[in-house]
Amino acid sequence: MVGCSRFIRALAPILMLAGLGFSVSASAEGGCPAGSYPIGGQGVQGCAPIPSSGSTSSEGPRPNGRWIKTWGAIALSPDGASGASTGKHTKAAASREAEGVCSASGGKECRVAFTYKNQCAAASVPTSGAGGTSFGRAETEEIAKDLALKQCQQGGGIGCRAIFSNCSEPEFQSF
Repeated sequence: MVGCSRFIRALAPILMLAGLGFSVSASAEGGCPAGSYPIGGQGVQGCAPIPSSGSTSSEGPRPNGRWIKTWGAIALSPDGASGASTGKHTKAAASREAEGVCSASGGKECRVAFTYKNQCAAASVPTSGAGGTSFGRAETEEIAKDLALKQCQQGGGIGCRAIFSNCSEPEFQSF
């Protein structure tokens, strides 16, 4: 036994040097490389990257700033004139402009009938039947038009048609 332990002690440095020539590759569970996990089943096997919870370098820098809401308004006159505004920073500014446009088109006693912010709006009127101007607001002009037309029809309007649609989009202000 004593001879065997001397032999092992003499062989140990040679085995250590021989081990340096081998490369060892680490793999995660299921034979996937580090940073990924196994997916699949029933004989189909693959690896997918482990999702990161933070931002990655491919996303790029995030802009610094804030979103500013914008307003729109529609004003009507008893004599049938109308006016609209969009993209104003305050509800009051949108209302003033809509009333001004209505007055400039010959309207008397123009008053704001509808306001909206950070979205789209539409107005519709019937060609006959009951009801007056109907309004809709939504994330797109098409949906806003559909809502305004449905409201017109539900109010007893016949031959309802969209007469106005526009969007008031928020603006990004950089710091």
